Amino acid sequence: MVVCDLDGTLVDSVPDIALGIDGMMSELGLGPSGVDKVRRWVGNGVERLVSRALTGDPEAEPDAGLFEKALPIFRRHYSENNGRYSRLYPGVHETLLRLAGRKISIACVTNKAESFTLPLLEALGIFDLFGMVISGDSLVEKKPDPMPLLHAAKHFSIEPPGCLMVGDSVNDVKAARAAGFPVIAVSYGYNYGQDIHTACPDAVIDNFAELSALLT
Repeated sequence: MVVCDLDGTLVDSVPDIALGIDGMMSELGLGPSGVDKVRRWVGNGVERLVSRALTGDPEAEPDAGLFEKALPIFRRHYSENNGRYSRLYPGVHETLLRLAGRKISIACVTNKAESFTLPLLEALGIFDLFGMVISGDSLVEKKPDPMPLLHAAKHFSIEPPGCLMVGDSVNDVKAARAAGFPVIAVSYGYNYGQDIHTACPDAVIDNFAELSALLT
């Protein structure tokens, strides 16, 4: 089984997410965040993303009242733009087709909320290539907790050593290590602006298409 992260691994979704964040900020009377900042904030789910936008700090907590007001505004703006400018990274579609043709089970495990995940996969024409999709709100825990990965492995009746995690961030590497999965990272993803090599995955690839050669 191959488990794929979504944002930063299969899809460059930041342009649409940034539109949602900046629409939220404008409606709240605040200045825009912009694509570059949003690119460094993606990866821990919607709530954390909104908190980072409101504070400008990856770890700080915003005013509770402002956060409660902002979250549904972001959800509305992002829903209106989800899939508008998002694009598959080079090599993704053909590689997923190749894996499916080899009867390799494929799951998508993301921290993105299901209400955004499923429409995006449909819009990009890859939803039907996954035997399972686990979003950030599908289970009680999300990455870097290993629960979503182990849930996928159990679904396909495959032991962790026979599974592979492919992601772009330290959260993906941590989740894979905790689940007992080998892990390959892509170099082109988000990872909070840090070099993914520092997370020490088993391998790093520069193009998703390189995955096929590593699975021969």
